[in-house]
Amino acid sequence: MRYNEKELQALSRQPAELAAELGMRAPKKGSVVKRRLVKLVVNFLFYFRTDEAEPVGALLLEHCRVTQEEPTGFSIRLTLLRWGSLISRCSPLSFHPFSVPGFVPATLEDFLGSPGEGFVEDPERKYHFECCSEEQCQQWMGALRQASYEFMRRSLIFYRNEIQKMTGKDPLEQFGISEEARFQLSGLKA
Repeated sequence: MRYNEKELQALSRQPAELAAELGMRAPKKGSVVKRRLVKLVVNFLFYFRTDEAEPVGALLLEHCRVTQEEPTGFSIRLTLLRWGSLISRCSPLSFHPFSVPGFVPATLEDFLGSPGEGFVEDPERKYHFECCSEEQCQQWMGALRQASYEFMRRSLIFYRNEIQKMTGKDPLEQFGISEEARFQLSGLKA
């Protein structure tokens, strides 16, 4: 999937799940911490100069690792996708697993096998964020970990299964999507 500048700018103007001014250091060598307005919209983390309306950049939050580095700071490490002998960088806005020409998998597992098997951390792609408090840091880390498509998919499948157990009915049937492979329980690995 590719994103153009207008689509990203429009998405960046949508209501945010979370937004705040944070200290941010990019992965470039010699980079210093700068104050940025950081805004989480769906599974994108947009960052803005504090005096501008257009984003400076965005991170697609798929297969990244969020870790606490200090009481009020966390980092986001982006990953490399390893597919056979092909390695593609999963860098800001340049990766989507369904972008291989002629290949349209039903789920990410169909593309890679079990989650995480094809991904390797890239130490050069680490973004560091500094919060005002430990509570704010925990809030951001929790929101970022839940922002990925894969997390949302797994949650949907879990709750679908629970509703089916309680009611005996498939809640997705009314939308005509209950048979789609991406919503199947068999795609989940325990």
